[in-house]
Amino acid sequence: MTTRSAMVTRTTAETDIDLELVVDGSGEADVETGIGFFDHMLTAFASHGLFDLRVECDGDLHVDDHHTVEDVALALGEAFDEALGDRSGIVRFADRRVPLDEAVAGVVVDVSGRPLFRFDGEFSQDSVGEFTSHMAGHFARSLSTTAGLTLHAEVAGENAHHEVEALFKCLARTLDDATRTDERRQGTPSTKGEL
Repeated sequence: MTTRSAMVTRTTAETDIDLELVVDGSGEADVETGIGFFDHMLTAFASHGLFDLRVECDGDLHVDDHHTVEDVALALGEAFDEALGDRSGIVRFADRRVPLDEAVAGVVVDVSGRPLFRFDGEFSQDSVGEFTSHMAGHFARSLSTTAGLTLHAEVAGENAHHEVEALFKCLARTLDDATRTDERRQGTPSTKGEL
């Protein structure tokens, strides 16, 4: 099987990002964004999705966390899109729910090439460390845009740390399921013949 991997560089006036992704990895992560909780979430994402992920981001954190979180998500989505290519042989659809103590997150994904994002839920606190809680939903939206995902996500709970972490872990598990290859499937998983 061909290695499904990608390297993405994204440089703007707001962020400078180098990112490497191996879809069929072992969950190894080397992440440095300048936002401790975001590093923790990306590490959890890699670990639970069994993706190998390296991220170096120098962002305008003197402004806030928005550009860093958004641009890392855009770069990660671009890496998934490049690594998956024509999506030949993938499972394509997946649905997961992941609990973390009192919190629970759900994600349904179609690796369709058609970006669409829906989110249901709220975060119980405004921030976790230097990470603004609502940026978890924006991360998923930005990822879906450049990865070409139809992505529906929801979260509920009482503690924003748990809610955000459940969402990142659930997103990882769902993407791992949907991007796996099925040896019975020949070609792109669409009656149209392409995604």
